[in-house]
Amino acid sequence: MEEFVVYILYSEKSSKTYTGFTSNLIERFKSHNNLSTKGHTLKFRPWIVIHIEFFNSKIEAMNREKYLKTGIGREFIKNLIHKI
Repeated sequence: MEEFVVYILYSEKSSKTYTGFTSNLIERFKSHNNLSTKGHTLKFRPWIVIHIEFFNSKIEAMNREKYLKTGIGREFIKNLIHKI
């Protein structure tokens, strides 16, 4: 059974966050910080992982990612950042 991870990245340098989901957090994190040559996360490097949640299905992870991108979810993320 494949496991999915919802993750929140934070760039201290630019005070930006990025929320996503994946089935391979380590490789995805490497991509955000080192491998990718284009995209949103490239200009705000370096990223740190500030939160992860595990799910048994892709749809659950997608729904949680979508929720975290709502106003309530952004408040949750803001509270995480204040704890850093």
